[in-house]
Amino acid sequence: MQQFKRYIGIDYSGAETAESSLKGLRVYLAQADGEPQEVLPPPSPRKYWTRRSIAEWLQAVLAQDVPTLVGIDHGFSFPLRYFEVHQLLPDWSTFLEDFQEHWPTDEPHTYVDFVRDGVVGKGEARMGDPRWRRICEQRCRAKSVFHFDVQGQVAKSTHAGIPWLRFLRHRLGEEVHFWPFDGWDIVSGHSAMVEAYPSLYKRSFASGERTSDQQDAYAIAAWFQQADLDGRIAKFLNPA
Repeated sequence: MQQFKRYIGIDYSGAETAESSLKGLRVYLAQADGEPQEVLPPPSPRKYWTRRSIAEWLQAVLAQDVPTLVGIDHGFSFPLRYFEVHQLLPDWSTFLEDFQEHWPTDEPHTYVDFVRDGVVGKGEARMGDPRWRRICEQRCRAKSVFHFDVQGQVAKSTHAGIPWLRFLRHRLGEEVHFWPFDGWDIVSGHSAMVEAYPSLYKRSFASGERTSDQQDAYAIAAWFQQADLDGRIAKFLNPA
């Protein structure tokens, strides 16, 4: 029995600003057991999604009474060492507020690099070390969320994306389970958002004519759907 009815995969990008139309932002959605299909942005002068339009679209989709699992390809939180160094409580809701105060990358005309360079925000008070990694990053050999300026980095997309998780949490409240920060168990009938790492499974799906960004988003939706259909999702949501 499926836990969810829809599966959304999002390949993210931390380039430019929250209003920038970015080729690297891709969204795929699968219904029940149907093939994942690309979701195009609402009609506008912009050809591609923006980070703001994705957040607003997710708000509308997740407000519907359809259990949906959303995976986004960027870090949702930071290593414990970050909390220790900056003397922060290991509480995710508090972290979201503190991070956005220092890294306001959801504000108009704000590049991640503007905060890094001290032009806006207070990023210098909330920096991290690329040697710091979460247990999940160590296990799957992923780069640190602080490892900027290298090929395959997730740092920029993470620093651009976290404020939009805050946006969604404020607007959707308890309607959506942010896993695992709201607990390991997702209440039946609820939607959930999780951090996804498509490098783990994207080669399991033939890419066809999809670009690398499209394939990442497709693979997230397809893997979620497959894992739910065959019952593996419960194991992954409740690890040993």
